Amino acid sequence: MRTYDRNVAVCYNLPMKKHILSIIFAFFALSAFSLSQNFTYKTYSLTAYYPEKLQPGDAVFVRLVFETTGKKASKDLIESTERGELAIFKTDDDGTLAEKATAKSQFYKIEKTASKKSVKAVLLSGAPLSSWAKAGDYSAEVSFLAFGEENKISLPIKIIEKEFVSETIPLNASNTAIKTNVSKERMDQINRLNKILDTKNPTAVYEPSSFEPPTPATRRTSFFADRRVYAYSNGKSSTSLHYGIDYGVPTGSEVRSCGRGKVVMAEDRISTGWSVCIEHLPGLYSLYYHMSELKVEVGQTVKQGDLIGLSGATGLATGPHLHWEVRLNMEAVSPDFFVSDFTFEKEARK
Repeated sequence: MRTYDRNVAVCYNLPMKKHILSIIFAFFALSAFSLSQNFTYKTYSLTAYYPEKLQPGDAVFVRLVFETTGKKASKDLIESTERGELAIFKTDDDGTLAEKATAKSQFYKIEKTASKKSVKAVLLSGAPLSSWAKAGDYSAEVSFLAFGEENKISLPIKIIEKEFVSETIPLNASNTAIKTNVSKERMDQINRLNKILDTKNPTAVYEPSSFEPPTPATRRTSFFADRRVYAYSNGKSSTSLHYGIDYGVPTGSEVRSCGRGKVVMAEDRISTGWSVCIEHLPGLYSLYYHMSELKVEVGQTVKQGDLIGLSGATGLATGPHLHWEVRLNMEAVSPDFFVSDFTFEKEARK
């Protein structure tokens, strides 16, 4: 497990050109098309829902809908559809898969029903795409156990190019001290959060549908995956990525949960100030940083839109703002991606 802090954010006023870029980025993140394929096997049918096009920093979610064909429903039959793996591979021009997968993830069950005539089971899995992912053709390789039978399918996906903002962030003496802090207290905070983000509880299915932004504010002062140089007050510097979206909102603005979930962290951290982390799906978490006040406690279940805190400028921050971040299997992924129908729930119910 990595022990460095990947959870530092600052608010920085950007030129209008970068503000326009953020709107364009958000539009493309929300305009990806979904596809579906139908497969027929001896005792059941399968419909697979998956994305047609994505951008670096998005996530590959695949929804598998299984239904028996003329097979008597039973508890054992329902429970037998419970395993599967999603692996993302880059493909060559001739369709050959790369030797190593760019990401892997296990499937988990989000629905199971039985009637006198059929059994239906729905599995879901999501794998993160690095913001450094290269544009091109990819394949989602899906292996699964369904009603006692093991099978594999391949789903084609295209990654299109995306431009990320590059910027230099000047830090004053106090923020430089936070960014370069290597104390045991800060390292313990980093390790504790990384342990949470590395947890994938297959039964933690709280929000299998689209998120909502945590604030109605539209002014963004920093964007997802900004390529950053931190200029320290002592003349030194370091490079980093920005792992979320910063909203330029006044201290005391309401911060609301982007989706239903369980609060797994609510504390004051050296780097990120008053912070909240919410678990939404196995391995999928949302984070909210630099708040002035918290309104939730660890272990609490929240609904989409519930008040979880008030924005501020605590921790490493150059001004009042809200930092909103989403992690999937520990990897930072674009929050904009998740305000779309990323699990294909609406598409599957058409």
